[in-house]
Amino acid sequence: MTAAGSVRVHLASRNAKKVAEMQRILAEHLPGIEVVGLDDVPAYDEPVEDAPDFDGNALIKARAGFAATGLPTLADDSGLCVDALNGMPGVLSARWSGPPKSDERNNTLLLAQLHDVPDERRGAHFRCSVALVDGDGPAGETVVQGRMDGHVVREVRGEGGFGYDVLFVADDLPGRTTAELTKQEKDAISHRGRALRELGPVAAARLR
Repeated sequence: MTAAGSVRVHLASRNAKKVAEMQRILAEHLPGIEVVGLDDVPAYDEPVEDAPDFDGNALIKARAGFAATGLPTLADDSGLCVDALNGMPGVLSARWSGPPKSDERNNTLLLAQLHDVPDERRGAHFRCSVALVDGDGPAGETVVQGRMDGHVVREVRGEGGFGYDVLFVADDLPGRTTAELTKQEKDAISHRGRALRELGPVAAARLR
């Protein structure tokens, strides 16, 4: 049950770390918020993420979650865009090495693809689009974006985060990968953190 005065929001993801990250950041704007993932709601058919961009994929997932659960639904689509790979893996980041999804295989493949790329050409950025759907039509949909610039290092470092965090050093906090940052440090500079801080006031106004 949701406590009186709190707001229950569905995040269309099974990534427990992502659910916790969303909870932390959105709670700054809406203290009573409770973010629940796909494993916390009745099962529904998850849509194919076949949009050509992050905004489109985030909206596909958020619309499906809202239609299935009736809860205000958040969904994000994010990825790593590597300069030397012409912006790839981009929207294919989570499945870069093919099915089934595997962070370890994705990171191994990325390192192999960048093996001969010199340090000065290993620039990259994380991009994130977060969609909130709590009604039908344009008035019930909001999409925001966030970005974190940095570069890809040559070896896996760190135990925190997820995905490509173990290979990415952000310009804002050089010297450590985003998997070596504290949760608070990462929230402050991450692409998702920036997108959610932009979305936070909108969500707070709409969902109170």
